[in-house]
Amino acid sequence: MALRIGLGEIASHKFRSFLSMLGVVLGVSSLIATMALTRGIEEGMRTFMQQMGGLELVSVVPNEPGGLMFEFANLSPGRTLRDAVALKGAAGLVSHASPELEHPAVVSRGDGGGGERRRARGVFPDHFVIGMHGLEAGRFLTDLDVDRGTRCVVLGSSVASQLFPGTPVADVVGRTVRIGDSPFTVVGVLKLQEREEQARARKAGRKVPTYRWDPFRQKNESVLIPFSTMFHEFRSGDRSENATPALPGAPAKAEGAPNSMESIRLDTLTVRIGDLRHFRAALLQIRAVLDLTHRGVDDYDLETREDWFDRVESSVRAARLSGGLISAISLIVGGIGIMNIMLASISERVREIGIRLAVGARPRDIFRQILVESMLISFIGGMIGIVASLGLIEVLKLISPTENVPVLTLDGILFSVAFAVFAGLVSGIHPALKASRLDPITALRYE
Repeated sequence: MALRIGLGEIASHKFRSFLSMLGVVLGVSSLIATMALTRGIEEGMRTFMQQMGGLELVSVVPNEPGGLMFEFANLSPGRTLRDAVALKGAAGLVSHASPELEHPAVVSRGDGGGGERRRARGVFPDHFVIGMHGLEAGRFLTDLDVDRGTRCVVLGSSVASQLFPGTPVADVVGRTVRIGDSPFTVVGVLKLQEREEQARARKAGRKVPTYRWDPFRQKNESVLIPFSTMFHEFRSGDRSENATPALPGAPAKAEGAPNSMESIRLDTLTVRIGDLRHFRAALLQIRAVLDLTHRGVDDYDLETREDWFDRVESSVRAARLSGGLISAISLIVGGIGIMNIMLASISERVREIGIRLAVGARPRDIFRQILVESMLISFIGGMIGIVASLGLIEVLKLISPTENVPVLTLDGILFSVAFAVFAGLVSGIHPALKASRLDPITALRYE
């Protein structure tokens, strides 16, 4: 009954009702658009982080030993292949480990053409998963390649295009390239990694935009060969005064002697944690294993992406909060407008309210009736605001970066409409109280 009367009252004063809804419409549409925009930024940052390896990626980096350990620094072999083997074997929460050796060299075609100095890297097959790579053609390195020390190479998309311009990617597989003076057979080409805007421009045949900072440059310029091949071809002659110390009772290694593949110090060591739910436990496992392989010397540290992720989350929360507050102010203003309109409506309906009270209506019935009308105005304004927000989001899609395209979510819509109805409820309390407290006799005399 109250709902039907409320709809009838709104319909009989269309223009007045529209004015009272206008603030709610603007508030709801801006709130939904703000939530969609911040969700788009959040999704874009999460996708970018996943492309760069995600939170699961942990790097083992060198660190200056602290305290008393500084005097025993020479006891530690540093980051070696033994670390990677021990982590995969003893740290159950680590799913992949990738030791890497680097060697700068001129990379050219088999005939010596198209040469350019690049940084070749010797890796294990686990590098494919840890680096979140994709294959455009061919295959990645295998355990058999590492065991046999084969001269095979996987090229990044940019390197393949530079060495073999105009050649289909599938035809690059099987070609010969030279790393320094050594010939290698191309067994695979990695998928091109680029920003969403670049991918869309490339797909549409438009000019691909360039950026001063390219986060995917290292991936696209990859020159990856088996770890063992890197060692035997380019690094086996390395001499280090910090070679692995001999075990107690064993003859000491001659100072400055060449390293073995197991003892040579790595340029990079990264691991991937299998399940983020056990992130902290996995870090403890990694430290426990490395404490053993480094003989208790804390000459390493674990570099995670938690700080980066926390900064991104904080920025998104701040944007969501500031945008939500601005939109909430619009809804509050809309609520004040509803209150003013309802007070004006009561002034016009004093005699009507007096008649209803005289024929048996209770004050709470009047209170409920006015409150329902206020909430109905807010609800209808919220529905119109949803439609308006769709158009506003389309405008935002045209001007926002393609990586952060606004994402409309059901919870954003429900929250916005619920907040609008709540604003209508609060705004209707004072007019409803005023109407329910009218004296019937005084109201009937009102002209």
